[in-house]
Amino acid sequence: MKIIKYLLISIIIFSCEENNLTKWVNYDESSELVESQENDNRRLRYQRIQSISKDKNQLIEGFEKEISKFIKNKYDSYRELILERSIPEIQKSITEGKLSYYDLTLFYLSRMYLIEFNDKLYLNSIISINKDVLEVAKERDKNSKGEINSIYGIPILLKDNIGFDKLPTTAGAFSLRDNLTENAFIVNRLEDEGAVILGKTNLSEWANYFCLGCPNGYSAMGGQTLNPYGRKILDTGGSSSGSGVATASNLSSVSLGSETSGSILSPSSSNSLVGMKPTIGHISRSGIVPISSTLDTAGPMTKFVIDNIIVYNSIIGFDNNDSYSKTTSSIDMEKVFNSSLKNKKLGYYSNYYKNDSIYKLNIDLLKNYGAELYELNPKSVQLNDFRKLLDEDMRRDLVSYLEDYGNTRLEVKDVASIIEFNSLDSIERSPYGQGIFRGILNNPFSDEELYALRESLLSSGNLYYDQSFEKYELDAVLSINNYGAGYAAAAHNPCLTVPMGFRKNNQPAGLTFIGKSGNEQILYELGYSFEKVSKKRKAPNN
Repeated sequence: MKIIKYLLISIIIFSCEENNLTKWVNYDESSELVESQENDNRRLRYQRIQSISKDKNQLIEGFEKEISKFIKNKYDSYRELILERSIPEIQKSITEGKLSYYDLTLFYLSRMYLIEFNDKLYLNSIISINKDVLEVAKERDKNSKGEINSIYGIPILLKDNIGFDKLPTTAGAFSLRDNLTENAFIVNRLEDEGAVILGKTNLSEWANYFCLGCPNGYSAMGGQTLNPYGRKILDTGGSSSGSGVATASNLSSVSLGSETSGSILSPSSSNSLVGMKPTIGHISRSGIVPISSTLDTAGPMTKFVIDNIIVYNSIIGFDNNDSYSKTTSSIDMEKVFNSSLKNKKLGYYSNYYKNDSIYKLNIDLLKNYGAELYELNPKSVQLNDFRKLLDEDMRRDLVSYLEDYGNTRLEVKDVASIIEFNSLDSIERSPYGQGIFRGILNNPFSDEELYALRESLLSSGNLYYDQSFEKYELDAVLSINNYGAGYAAAAHNPCLTVPMGFRKNNQPAGLTFIGKSGNEQILYELGYSFEKVSKKRKAPNN
């Protein structure tokens, strides 16, 4: 009996030593909410920061022992190999035996704990974690391919409107909290390529098409995403806010976002990241919670251009279930590596050049490295009824998504039933109201009216950019962050934003290369060449 008692005591002590992690408990945030009301930016005046719809402790549930041991014994020694390292650099360390995919994945889980469970550092960037992720990483180690420019074994986070069969796909909404569904087409592509699906990121609820004037990065499921370059001070950008914040903070190697109009470009530029909004149809939307089948696309959000290319090449592919899908070529990396800025024809906006010192600095840098710069003063073009297109598309497309991909046990089936569901407890489910959703129900369009509107907007978007592309035979137009994203969306033009520096308040800014439809290769060559000479990406101070 004494031996048994001794063994039990030893096991208890050993367990305590192996798991000394502190559980998260929501705290009184009332003083922080009051303080936020003084922010000059009305969209940073919060009604809530912490989520009351989800227990944050579920993120690390089942990993406590591994995380505790890793932080104690390995975390610090791996920082140099992982933090701010590109995919090729990480793959090289793995090939050389300095690192494994298992340790890489556990590093990110441990870092999530260290940041997201610290009440002075947390960012609310993650909604859920794949509970099989460490086992998947072990399998990747057993079958390592030794390829440097490959997504194989690399942990990736998905915006939580992208279907993954191990986790609910919520779009940040309480009404979709149990939406266990099949993989999106692009997730199957990632798994086929050997990527490690780490988990799901927070986002502006319903991809920023739900409430009027609400903060970027807020969702009922995830709470308020915070910008690591200025917590509660700087905007995260949206709607792929969590993907931007988590990747910038080195909580994963790379991530996926989605965009209708600016939702990759905005959070990428707001978090010193590279973000690609591809040509509509190059990347499948099947299995992604929609706003607009006319304009939606997914895309990579990464710290470096090379990583962006690797992810992009991993997720392109023709999908029979997406009416816009088209066969497209992979990016030729050798061409990217051998590219330069010399003799590239780039258009820049004169008003930005005169009024934005960071933009001016980077335009001058491009000139110094041999690019040909053309001053642009485009004629005004109106995107009439852009919002009506989004309203009508979402009214229809959300019904189609819930029928084709939604879990059959969901209590909601369309926009109207979601509004009704949220109204049962608006404090928890919709603290900023449902203004956009309510507007969707007004004045539905006929099929003929919707078709005409799509054609009209496509024509307007093309007119806005083509007047510059054709006049000077440009390779790209240069913008800032997500400026002009609506025109690019309407024209189905690809956009690549690359870090170009920081404002005086430490807000990151991005130089955005806008190309003709289908010209991702040229954009990546330009972005890579610019990144090589500018080197403006910086990690958050904390």
